[in-house]
Amino acid sequence: MSNSNSSQSIEAPSLREFYSDVEANPDVDMDSLHVLPLSIVPFATSGLKRARMIKNVQLDSVIELFKDNSSGSGQIEVSKISTVFDLSEEKGSIDNNIIEQLSKINSYDIYTLRINLRKLSIPVDETEKLQLSESKSKELVKYMTEFTKPLIKNIYGSQEKEINSVNQIIEMFKNPDQELALKNLRELADGLQMDLIEIPNFLEDYGDIFLSLAYFKECAEKIIPNVEVFINEIVQLKTNEQLKFDRNMVKACEYMDVNLNYITSNLQNRFDNFQKQSEVMWNDITPDSFRRVKDMIASHHATLGGVLCGLAVKMARWQEKFADGRGGPMQRAEFLMSEMRQGIEKITNIEKSAPDFSQIRP
Repeated sequence: MSNSNSSQSIEAPSLREFYSDVEANPDVDMDSLHVLPLSIVPFATSGLKRARMIKNVQLDSVIELFKDNSSGSGQIEVSKISTVFDLSEEKGSIDNNIIEQLSKINSYDIYTLRINLRKLSIPVDETEKLQLSESKSKELVKYMTEFTKPLIKNIYGSQEKEINSVNQIIEMFKNPDQELALKNLRELADGLQMDLIEIPNFLEDYGDIFLSLAYFKECAEKIIPNVEVFINEIVQLKTNEQLKFDRNMVKACEYMDVNLNYITSNLQNRFDNFQKQSEVMWNDITPDSFRRVKDMIASHHATLGGVLCGLAVKMARWQEKFADGRGGPMQRAEFLMSEMRQGIEKITNIEKSAPDFSQIRP
């Protein structure tokens, strides 16, 4: 959580992967919070498959027709899509309806998409198309290792195991390399009330749910430092000699300070609760305790995705405009009022709608 009374400079990681001018890349798109490559959606209108749906800085969904370093980004509003594509026939009307439904989703990360595409009955092959890229999965190993430590300790005891990929975690339990590990796997199977042969499927289930948690935690650890930098900078704007008498600007700064601190504090508490609940699960592993933790994490996918997507787009856009000391106080204040403030209430409301941990049975 940031200290809104401090004017100390804070270093934060670059958010270019969330909102940048680099040319569109299908693999990277699937790792993104704010980009939906429409090629994965079964449209009848072929031209739509060459476009992307993205969240702009106001957190509205727009159709991006092209993007590259020389031409920039060509975008149209969802309501004006018929000016570019012929959607007059019945199939086009169906496509238009799908576009409208997709535009209401708060995040385009694969986990939020899985939930929402099922709700909308839009058939997308999750196994083939709604997967993180291989490079992203490798990046997430350190987070996966953190959440799987209790499982590894349960099976392999105190012996340290070097983990280099998510698949390796699963393979360790499919083909245990020690007599003790095999014995512990049998005990795990007994606790879960299943046959030993069923354990690999359980572990793949376990791996996928904690991979999703690793994904969101990595996003948070990149985004939250940028939120702290932003809060630090708006506190400085609020006390600037040229701006401190501008009531609307000061009020906007205070509003964003309070809301962003609330959002980031809640995010950090959520991840602490995930860690605590998963540790409790391994103290007494049963089908019910596993299902409870799995359902708990899955129930937070949509709100985690929505909050992190909103923060990522906002902070990356600010970073793109004003990183490295670019832009004076007046320019920053104008951008804050015209671009940054819009959508903060939406992010706050998504965070407030997150499932309540107090309702979870220990």
